[in-house]
Amino acid sequence: MAQDLLLEEDSSQTSASTTSLPERIRVKNRRKRYLDQTPDYFGPSLELADPLMYDRLIRRFQTPAEREAEGRKKGHSGVLEADLMRSEAKVEALAHPDPNATFSYRRGPGGEILAEDKDEVPRTKEEGFARWKYEMEMRFMRGDDDDFDYPGVDDNEMWDDLEEEARGKLESYLETESPRWVLGDGQQPEGETGVQDY
Repeated sequence: MAQDLLLEEDSSQTSASTTSLPERIRVKNRRKRYLDQTPDYFGPSLELADPLMYDRLIRRFQTPAEREAEGRKKGHSGVLEADLMRSEAKVEALAHPDPNATFSYRRGPGGEILAEDKDEVPRTKEEGFARWKYEMEMRFMRGDDDDFDYPGVDDNEMWDDLEEEARGKLESYLETESPRWVLGDGQQPEGETGVQDY
């Protein structure tokens, strides 16, 4: 899983003293940091992003008490909206199956709706949540959440990881340095910088 985004170096903007991140990397780093700092993003309202996936990976493991508690958080209209969107998504998936989808709904021999192959079913609640969270993270990182204000994160320095950027600048600087002899008190070379003498 793409848990940590690596900083990339843009050689056209690199000098010995400073490193500037390409804008696309800076944006992805800010989005990742936002998700790390805002776990509420993955709340029940995110079900509407992909009702079928939520149904497959989250709802199937919920107890009646958990569904009731989630329903209270959403409110009556939120529950109705989620049920309506899930039903419409199932009808659409049956009418127009997507061959490129990771799973698809289809009619079984008795007319029942079959959602997935047996090997695609998560075995535990934790596995289902991890798969759902990963898919939602990737969706967010691509910028596919139409209801989210991306410029509020993408253009905000508050979401920069200053330690990580400083580490990247230091690594870039050290890569441009070449070993040189260190002169001792008697002006005799004693070793090279960057090389440990054992």
